[in-house]
Amino acid sequence: MIILSNDNMEQAAEKTQIGEMSFWEHLDVLRASLIKIAITTVLCGIVAFLFKEEVFSVILAPKSDSFITYRLFSHIAEWATGTGNPAFSVQLINTGLAEQFVIHMKTSVYIGFLLSSPYTLYLLFHFISPALYENEKKYSLRVVGSGYVMFILGVLLSYFLIFPLTFRFLGTYQVSSDVANMITLQSYMGTLLMMSILMGIVFELPVLCWLLGKLGILSAGFMRRFRKHSVIVILIISAIITPTSDIFTLSLVALPIWMLYEVSILIVGKSKGNKKDEI
Repeated sequence: MIILSNDNMEQAAEKTQIGEMSFWEHLDVLRASLIKIAITTVLCGIVAFLFKEEVFSVILAPKSDSFITYRLFSHIAEWATGTGNPAFSVQLINTGLAEQFVIHMKTSVYIGFLLSSPYTLYLLFHFISPALYENEKKYSLRVVGSGYVMFILGVLLSYFLIFPLTFRFLGTYQVSSDVANMITLQSYMGTLLMMSILMGIVFELPVLCWLLGKLGILSAGFMRRFRKHSVIVILIISAIITPTSDIFTLSLVALPIWMLYEVSILIVGKSKGNKKDEI
């Protein structure tokens, strides 16, 4: 066992600061960071697993009319027309013997990863920061922080608006009163997870455009010239995100993406690295 003196510890810290670590020392630091990430994710996942009732009360909230989004729209409809939205509730079913347990395990892992993500980003940034210049650290910190915030905003938008309205429309839609809707828990969870992740990724658009604008690769004038083409691309992306092909769900997803594109034009236009802004 090797015990480092104060001088040796200071020298090691100085080597880390100036980036003079060897390849194997870098691997050791990376391995230690990955172990910390794994431990933190597992611990957060265990906590989520133990609080099953609380976790699934949040996840399954959009299946009944007591959800905050439905109540808000009901109040708006009552104020505008004098009558609120009709009450509804969708009963989920399970078709597999072990499916509920498997879904519980998967959900705990996802939530554990989400809860530990700030610490994960901190460790990864701390690992790569010694190799960056001061100005690169500043831009990298902005990109990482802004990207994380935008991803969370995309997930929240999907949970509070896009998924509830989509689920209410499709979950209660009937071609005939003789055909009852029987929504499986697997379908509910899969759709919720897919839409949340994809909306989180789509919300990275302003951050990506800002970075490209800083590098001088993208200009606001270019984005304006191809605005009509971008609408087609947005519709294609929305069709990929939405689980169905109905125009209601497609429009519900396409509108926020189009707004993000317009916001990205303003962000790129104010970017210092964006020297060419021709219309």
